[in-house]
Amino acid sequence: MEQSVIDLVQLGGTEEAHSMAIWSLFWRADWVVKVVMVILVLLSVWCWAVIFDKMMRLSRLRRLAQKFEDAFWSGGSLDDLYDRVGQSPADPMTAVFASAMREWRRSSNGARAGYAGLQQRIDRVMQVTVGREMDRLERYLPFLASVGSSAPFIGLFGTVWGIMNSFTAIAATKQTSLAVVAPGIAEALFATALGLVAAIPATIAYNKISTEMNRYAGRIDAFAAEFSSIISRQLESE
Repeated sequence: MEQSVIDLVQLGGTEEAHSMAIWSLFWRADWVVKVVMVILVLLSVWCWAVIFDKMMRLSRLRRLAQKFEDAFWSGGSLDDLYDRVGQSPADPMTAVFASAMREWRRSSNGARAGYAGLQQRIDRVMQVTVGREMDRLERYLPFLASVGSSAPFIGLFGTVWGIMNSFTAIAATKQTSLAVVAPGIAEALFATALGLVAAIPATIAYNKISTEMNRYAGRIDAFAAEFSSIISRQLESE
């Protein structure tokens, strides 16, 4: 008899543990809470896709920038370098160099009256190219910030909705035991957990990637300033 009671207790504990599993929490939840959970899972997956894409792209662009700078400062002809890389720039720094050389060659083919105007045009072209390339690189980055700030509140909405349903069920059944309340509360809190799972990596990654992009943008700006000085000296010597 005692063994039968123990078996029943163990069976009840197993069933309760099974009922608190993640899939069980999802399938038993209200349809509004389910929609919230699905949205948060999709946001989390999209965030990780953006994070991996940005990190891999930044790593690749840093390698290409280092390779280009080694070629640029090697002492070789800038015209030869432009002929090699100017037609299809592989990274923003190369694109800035190609845009400046393109404007330089266009002015060289005509009557170059007014070196100051040429210098201003080259500087403006490089600034426009830097802005365009950085805008392209920063695409989808604000999405990480949006998820980091909004995902906890989306999860909180699902939690509040689930708790409201739990209290409604308590009022209908007139049972207030923990065994009755716990499953509904767990389903509701699961939405908040998913919100945090989506928000925390998005916030950390946004701060990290933004810092790396600012450093990369500063590197390109420094190169543009140095190249502008080289062009200025070249114009003064002619």
